[in-house]
Amino acid sequence: MKITALDKFESIIESSDLVSRDLSWVKFNERVFDQSKKESRSILDKLKFLAITASNFDEFFMIRVGSLYNYLDYDKERVDYSGLREDPFKVKLFMECQAFHKRQQEHFVKTLLPEMQGSGFILSNVKNLEADERDYIKSYFNKAVYPMLTPMVFDGYRTFPILMNKLLVFGVVTLAPGDKKENRKLSFVQIPANIPRFFEIEREDLVVYVPIEEVIRENLISLFRNVNIESVNLFRITRNGDFTLEESEDMDANFLEEVKRKLNERKTGRVVRIEIEEGYSKWMISLLKERWNIQDDSIFKVEKASMLDFNGLWQVVGNKRFKDRLPMVPNPVPPISYPQEGTDDVFQVLKGRDILLHHPYNNIDPIFDLIEKAADDPNVMAIKMTIYRLAKDSRITKALLRAAENGKHVSVLFEVKARFDEENNIREAKKLQKAGCFVIYGISNVKTHTKLMLIVRKDENKVTRFVHLGSGNYNEDTARLYTDIGLLTTNEVLANDVSEFFNVITGHSMPTTYQNLITAPRDMRNQLIAFVEQEAENARNGLPSGIVIKVNSLEDSEIIYALYRASQSGVPVKLIIRGICCLRPGRMGLSENIEVFSIVGDFLEHSRIYHFHNNGETRTYAGSADMMVRSFDKRLESLFRVQDPLLEKQLMNILAFNLKDNVNAYKMLEDGSYVRKVPQDGEYEFNVHREFFNVKIEDVMKVKLF
Repeated sequence: MKITALDKFESIIESSDLVSRDLSWVKFNERVFDQSKKESRSILDKLKFLAITASNFDEFFMIRVGSLYNYLDYDKERVDYSGLREDPFKVKLFMECQAFHKRQQEHFVKTLLPEMQGSGFILSNVKNLEADERDYIKSYFNKAVYPMLTPMVFDGYRTFPILMNKLLVFGVVTLAPGDKKENRKLSFVQIPANIPRFFEIEREDLVVYVPIEEVIRENLISLFRNVNIESVNLFRITRNGDFTLEESEDMDANFLEEVKRKLNERKTGRVVRIEIEEGYSKWMISLLKERWNIQDDSIFKVEKASMLDFNGLWQVVGNKRFKDRLPMVPNPVPPISYPQEGTDDVFQVLKGRDILLHHPYNNIDPIFDLIEKAADDPNVMAIKMTIYRLAKDSRITKALLRAAENGKHVSVLFEVKARFDEENNIREAKKLQKAGCFVIYGISNVKTHTKLMLIVRKDENKVTRFVHLGSGNYNEDTARLYTDIGLLTTNEVLANDVSEFFNVITGHSMPTTYQNLITAPRDMRNQLIAFVEQEAENARNGLPSGIVIKVNSLEDSEIIYALYRASQSGVPVKLIIRGICCLRPGRMGLSENIEVFSIVGDFLEHSRIYHFHNNGETRTYAGSADMMVRSFDKRLESLFRVQDPLLEKQLMNILAFNLKDNVNAYKMLEDGSYVRKVPQDGEYEFNVHREFFNVKIEDVMKVKLF
């Protein structure tokens, strides 16, 4: 039997102790896609998850595939965790991406389109509409669409037009009457982003969605008069959006200008993918391939019966007419540590106890209430915050502006390198700066990803520091969708640590140590490895041991090999990794004692919790950091220790519930694939995205992880 190059690639991948980050990400998107296949979900829910996979795929190509092309285009060497060099790895990665893309298309055409029938809405082209509806669309095109379209021809006299990232484009091949084929021309008609993706027709018992490309296709002749249209080809391109900022020592105007310049470059970055309708002009695609220097594996074909860009399905999902068909999310419940939420002055409550919030099961309002009260409280002297992402109409910005107007000292570190939120963050930061706030636009060479807030309040000649530390952003919109942890405290040890950390961020302080805070890029990797190695030492000495960690991603090889060594020493290791996991669980002689689970469901798992048994003297941390190279080396991150017995039990219970889930959970196999967990015979369906709304203090107090 002949061994092919692909067989050799697979053999190299299988022999590696590590799983490729990018191949692992494709498996993660498969788990999101699996939500669209669940029979228990409504058609709108299925469309929502399909749209999420499309958005994920776009970002993956812009950033991760864009990064790969940075190596390929500039002849830089790279060896992936799979063991493959950059060229063979691209072959393998694009095979996986093409296969996933095909499964998306088949699912949409064979399952979701038929399911729309009888669900109160359908997708239709113009030809299948009633006569009066076609007239209505014609009028809409002439008045609202036609004036916005601009045909851009490419020939020997005109430069190749700049086509925008992720927009639908018609490539129209034309020929003047009497001209020979070699004189044909290619024109582009780009569909502006501000035109709704679907034209909606409301019937008595039905909503008909007509894709905007079908409206334009039906009337395209009006843009090309007195020429012969040889072919009409709908396509969409994805450009490289990966860049590394070369920050200057001047962290003010020069830095902001550099960010803006890089944002503009995203519009003209190299093309890494073309999605195109089947039946396209071979002449046109040959021209585009040469122009953009891409190969056939970068061309993703879309069935005629399907549609380009499933992101557009959000318009269907968001129709208010169907609001009651989406899953009903229970109202938030009071935190176990703050059962009287909203009835007392939060300043007074925090003087007597710490509060642990678990979003979205617990409302994020106590955090916003605290900062809004601080903005108006005459006893509050200062507010310091780190901000990574904000809602578009943010309560945080309004509160900080009010605090500045009220004469309080306000220091804010705005991370303007937060991917895809750069422009919003720059805009919000400038508002604060104009109001007199002390604003820092990120730290040179690192992203500030830590989530911290410090409020300094003087009351009766005593100064109290109110601190919030969390895993999630100060964003009221995502707080309803992401699971996150937040700690509100006046604990002096943590307050000292946070004050020291803010001095590091805003000045030039270099503290020797923190008591209950672990920070990156300084010492987080080494500290976590030391905790892992202590568990391994305990196991070798016959003492109880165990590790349970919940993060978004596990990619750092030093941590992975520390966990392998712990497994080989007999430490039971349970990992709850939502997305990328480069560790291989259950490999003989390497990781038999490691299990990996992924939770993917109604909420996006975003909390990070680290628990170490430590022979009964437990160590439990939460915070903003995943176990990734970028988290340890390229970001300002923090993990905070939770020592209050009740709050630590809460964190342990979150881990225990995640391990018990049999509705949203997937178990990772040694080869990097995943299998869905399902209830066994007689077993109760345990869905963490519902159970946390009902958790009782009794559940928390009896929790055991080992």
